[in-house]
Amino acid sequence: MGLHHHLVNDRIAATGGRKLSTHHPPSKTLASDIFPSSSVVAERTQICMPPPPSSSPPSLLARLASSASLASRLSISRLFSSSPAAMDPTEDSLRKALAGRQAAVDAQGNAVRALKAGKAPKPEIDAAIKALNDLKIEKADVEKRLQAAVSGGAGDGALTREAFRHAVVNTLERRLFYIPSFKIYRGVAGLYDYGPPGCAVKSNILAYWRQHFVHEENMLEVDCPCVTPEIVLKASGHVDKFTDLMVKDEKTGTCYRADHLLKDFCNEKLQKDLSISAEKAAELKLVLATLDDLSADKLGAKIKEYGITAPDTKNPLSDPYPFNLMFQTSIGPSGMLPGYMRPETAQGIFVNFKDLYYYNGNKLPFAAAQIGQAFRNEISPRQGLLRVREFTLAEIEHFVDPEDKSHPKFSEVADLEFLMFPREQQMSGQSAIITRLGEAVSKGTVNNATLGYFIGRVYLFLTHLGIDKGRLRFRQHLANEMAHYAADCWDAEIECSYGWIECVGIADRSAFDLRAHTEKSGVALVAHEKFAEPREVEKLVIVPNKKELGLAFKGNQKMVVESLEAMGEEEAFQLKAALESKGEAEFLVCAMGKSVIIKDNMVNISKQKIRENQRVFTPSVIEPSFGIGRIIYCLFEHSFYTRPNKAGDEQFNVFRFPPLVAPIKCTVFPLIQKPEYESVAQLISRSLTVAGVSHKIDITGNTIGKRYARTDELGVPFAITVDSQVDVTIRERDSKDQVRVSVGEVASVVMEVIDGHRTWSDVWSSFPHHTSASAED
Repeated sequence: MGLHHHLVNDRIAATGGRKLSTHHPPSKTLASDIFPSSSVVAERTQICMPPPPSSSPPSLLARLASSASLASRLSISRLFSSSPAAMDPTEDSLRKALAGRQAAVDAQGNAVRALKAGKAPKPEIDAAIKALNDLKIEKADVEKRLQAAVSGGAGDGALTREAFRHAVVNTLERRLFYIPSFKIYRGVAGLYDYGPPGCAVKSNILAYWRQHFVHEENMLEVDCPCVTPEIVLKASGHVDKFTDLMVKDEKTGTCYRADHLLKDFCNEKLQKDLSISAEKAAELKLVLATLDDLSADKLGAKIKEYGITAPDTKNPLSDPYPFNLMFQTSIGPSGMLPGYMRPETAQGIFVNFKDLYYYNGNKLPFAAAQIGQAFRNEISPRQGLLRVREFTLAEIEHFVDPEDKSHPKFSEVADLEFLMFPREQQMSGQSAIITRLGEAVSKGTVNNATLGYFIGRVYLFLTHLGIDKGRLRFRQHLANEMAHYAADCWDAEIECSYGWIECVGIADRSAFDLRAHTEKSGVALVAHEKFAEPREVEKLVIVPNKKELGLAFKGNQKMVVESLEAMGEEEAFQLKAALESKGEAEFLVCAMGKSVIIKDNMVNISKQKIRENQRVFTPSVIEPSFGIGRIIYCLFEHSFYTRPNKAGDEQFNVFRFPPLVAPIKCTVFPLIQKPEYESVAQLISRSLTVAGVSHKIDITGNTIGKRYARTDELGVPFAITVDSQVDVTIRERDSKDQVRVSVGEVASVVMEVIDGHRTWSDVWSSFPHHTSASAED
């Protein structure tokens, strides 16, 4: 995982599920109602303010209100800005309209006061007051619309983002999907425990990840230690660069992440201070867009400019300074071997490249994969599962010849169409657009076919899991986000109540990682291409003079020799030119962590024509990296909805997990507590166990309706109700439709639907329907 991505706690990936053919009551509240997709919002949102009332004095009021009325009649194309740097046209026009309305209210208020002071006739004063009140109503309407725009588009009767999130999280914690760790000791920020249903969802996701990627792509799976020696992470750059900027409360010493404080300030001003001008709003949005670019000095200057203080105490803050996010430890009792808890799983794959390449028959391309825990000592963790201190990563390192990044299976995903957000669209303030993947690769928007292939596979993976296609986009990194060595990077971003969240990173990291470990370890992590016939090539030849280097550097000679031999062509000839002109030159030896002086008698650098039987090269790496916790949380939100009971006086919570993801696949209910029904339920349970279908028997004395509601809240897709000894009913969660199936075949029917061999529509059309109004009361 690239250092430019270290802000991601969980790169996660999803699991697939076969979606049921269901219908939903129109009265239920869905997440999509609260966070509508862009196209829906574009259709719904038109602002057209009424003109000033005809009874208003035509002079001052009409003139002052005219500009506001014009601005407010502008058509609104989008509710959310897809580019953080761009001023949302909705918000922009509304802020201008509000400023005009406020000016008109102030002017009309002055006019009323002037009329009263001049003892104007009562009808004239009454007309002016009426005009003022009408204008206040118009201003309040604009404020309401602006508040809806900046708070996420929640209109009348709809839940706000915060209320929706609270409903989801409350349900998840109450039903033990996950809870804060060490809860009886008041917990520790950024650490969470998965309960039984959460563990099952996570396990199902990881199992499908293995099937979708490792098995279908014939990847090599490894499992490496979480504790990593310092030298490995020194080579990768994490020791020096895996940092966030931190500030401290100057009086209490409480630490905060500096960019989060600035981000929170800007968002709060944009969402809650409706009086700020469109220009000020544009400035704040520009700050949000360039936040990752700000140096410590510039970030500190912004914090002081906006008067940002410690959130809890309002005390002044220190200047920002870097804080390394890795958990440090020592390996062994002596404490002499420093190490860290790994911040990612990728390094374990890179350092094993040589053995994996041999295991694969010395052939490229090949991919290695790893699922495991990673650790990040977050400064101020928040946002639940989205930003935590210990998390699960699933990462793939696909090694490929840098001169041939084609992919034999790209045609399988080339016709996929989904939301893509290239950097050109972002820079010009435009929105993500639905794009055919094959077209994006052919035009060069996506750098190469292998990168494109994995983008397509990630899309299929997430949507099979149950992620809403309308709230999934692939955003290309801007130039300022990319590491200097990266060829191209895309993030799969999922929209939830926290906004657009990066859940999967897909990057072409070129050959950086293998070269870095080659230089640091002295072991060549390279691949070979054998030629059918020998070829004459012009090749860089570096010949260190080990005798002179030994005299100069003694015990460090080996490190200097290895660094000289690892030079690329450009660096080598720069050194050669410096030695020829000055007789000596400064040379950085990474293994020593410092520069040394190389003299012209210590190394010979030249180009020679030689005949070769093979080409030796460092492979490039295409890396899809999944944060499992982030995908799980977004899936929770995308799957959650509420629906009323039959009387309409109570709302029930439902998780519409696809069967493959659901923590429990079905429940078995004896309709009433009768021994003969319970024996049938046990018989069905044994059949489900043999079929490998996770299930639960509920023989409590509660009504069947309450038992349905309880399992709906866990996302259980099917319920088997035993009401006879011959046949039973199967109820589908979202449609609440029921069919009658014989006791002998009920387990196989459920298993076929769960495995995707059959849809609920097939079942609905194949078996007798069952109606039971009392069961849904």
